[in-house]
Amino acid sequence: MPPTRVLIALLFAIQLVSMGAMEMSGPFWPVHLRGLTTSDGLFSFASVAVYVGPMLGILLTSAFWGRIGDRYGHKLMMIRALAGLTLTQLGLALFSDLWAILALRFLQGAFAGYIAPAQAYGVSIEVPARRARLFAILQISTNVGSLLGAVVGGLILDHATFFWINLSAAVLCAVCTLVAAITLPDVPPVKKTATAAQGGAWQVSALLPLLFVMGILLLARLLPQTSFALYVSATFCASNALVGLCYGLLALGFILSATAWARHFEGRTPTDTLRRLTWVILGCIALTAVAGLTRNPLVFVLTYFLWGVLLGATTPVLMALISKTADSAQQGHVLGIAQGTAQFASIAGISAGGLLSQVYGLAYTYLFVCMAYAAALIAILALRYRRVSP
Repeated sequence: MPPTRVLIALLFAIQLVSMGAMEMSGPFWPVHLRGLTTSDGLFSFASVAVYVGPMLGILLTSAFWGRIGDRYGHKLMMIRALAGLTLTQLGLALFSDLWAILALRFLQGAFAGYIAPAQAYGVSIEVPARRARLFAILQISTNVGSLLGAVVGGLILDHATFFWINLSAAVLCAVCTLVAAITLPDVPPVKKTATAAQGGAWQVSALLPLLFVMGILLLARLLPQTSFALYVSATFCASNALVGLCYGLLALGFILSATAWARHFEGRTPTDTLRRLTWVILGCIALTAVAGLTRNPLVFVLTYFLWGVLLGATTPVLMALISKTADSAQQGHVLGIAQGTAQFASIAGISAGGLLSQVYGLAYTYLFVCMAYAAALIAILALRYRRVSP
C-alpha cells in the first residue's frame, strides 16, 4: 500500500476535481432554467428545487450507503458515487425537460453522495489522532473545488452553451472514477465487535449532541445565504463585486485556517476540545454581531474573512469527534448520518433564512445568525458538563 500521505493527497485531488465539476453548473442553474419555462411560479419552484433536490437525496440515502460501505468496503462506495455523478451529469447534459432535470438532480444526491464514503475511506487509512486534519483537508478540497468550478463554469458559459458545462463535468467525474478504481488500494471492511453489533455507536451519549451542535452551526452559517446579496446591496449600496469578494473571503478564511486548527486540536481530550470550541462559537457570535451592526463595507469584508477563519475550527473538528464516538466497523454508517445531518441543516438554514428575511426584513438577518450560534453555544456547554468518552 502506498504511504498514507500519498493516499490522502489522492483523496484530496479526486474530491477537488469531482466537487469542482459539480459546482461548474452551480451558480448558473437559474439562468438555464429561465429558458425552459415561461411560468414565473414554476421557475421560482424549480430554482429552489434544483439546489434542494441533491441535498434531499443525500439526506435520505447517506446512512444506507454508509452501512453498505461498512459491510463491503468504502472504496466500492466511492466508485459507486463517482459513477453516479458521471451518469447524472451526462443525463443533465442530454435532457432539456425541466422536470427531468429536477428528477436527475434528486437522483444525483440519492445515488452519488461522494463525500461521506470518501471520509470513511480516509478514516480507515489514517491514524485516529489525525482525523481532524483529515476532515479539514477533505473539506478544503471541497471548498477549493467549489470556487474553481464556478469560475471554470462561467468561462465555459461565456463561450459555449450550458450543455458543455454538464458534459465537461461528466467527463471529469468519469476520469475521477477511473483514478479512484485504479490507484486507491482496497481496504477490507472492519469486522464488527460485540459492542458494534449491538448498536454501540448509538449507546455513546456524546454522539447525538455532537450531531445536534454540528447541525446548528451549519444552519447558522447558511441563514444569510438567500438574502446575502440583497442585504449587501441594500446596506452598503455596493456592487456585485463586493458580494463576490465577501463570499470568496469567507471560503478563503476557511481554506487558510482549517489545517492549522486541526493541528491545534490534535491530541486533545474531548472535554478540552469542547472547551476550546466554546470560545470559537463565542467568536462567531461576536463577528456576526459586528457584521449585522456595521455600516462600513471594509469592516464587513474583514468580518467575513475572520468568520471564515473561525469556521475552519468547527465542522472538521466536530466531524473528528463524531467519528471517534463510533466503532471502526460503523464509520460509514455514522459518517453517513453526519452527512445527512449536514444536508438537513443546510436545507433548514437556507429555507429559514429566506422565510425570516421575508417576514422580518433584511435588517435582522445577522440577529438570527447570532441567535442560532447562541443555541449552539448552549448545546455545547450542556455537552461539556456531561461525561464525554468518544
